[in-house]
Amino acid sequence: MAELATIARPYAEALFKASSSDLAGAGAWLEKVAAIAANPELQQFADNPKVTPEQVLGVIAGAYGAALPAAANNFLMALLENGRFSALPEIAKQFRALANAQSGSSDAVVYSAFPIDAAALNGVAAALEKRFGRKLQISVQQEPALIGGIRVVVGDEVLDTSVKARLEQMKVALAA
Repeated sequence: MAELATIARPYAEALFKASSSDLAGAGAWLEKVAAIAANPELQQFADNPKVTPEQVLGVIAGAYGAALPAAANNFLMALLENGRFSALPEIAKQFRALANAQSGSSDAVVYSAFPIDAAALNGVAAALEKRFGRKLQISVQQEPALIGGIRVVVGDEVLDTSVKARLEQMKVALAA
């Protein structure tokens, strides 16, 4: 959705510049608040003209589970007052991209058919960082349809060593 990305860009850049002294801290609360804001019921509540920005901020603070940092309160209030609350998940995504670009790292998603223990994940992470030539911030998602093996997505690059992919390759080779 290009329009949402266009709306989110100036907010992400402004937050990035304002929080340059503590990118990790800002990224942490932004990710958590963006996950809360992605709830469709909260989006609908925030879009209701009878609801004040303070009420929406109160709901978010309650779901956050702790006191929101002052910067988070100010940022969310600006979004709510300008009717841009629905762009918050995209703002978080663009903020993360800016932070990654500054640190020279990338986000990587490892899809696995089974849970991966910490030791195995560290080995996979080291191999992937060597393969892609940069520091990776890895998250793991379980996808039983892979049958076995893993599929790694780093930006627009995909490394698929899953059993499902190999079966598809065999199917194509046998059909040819």
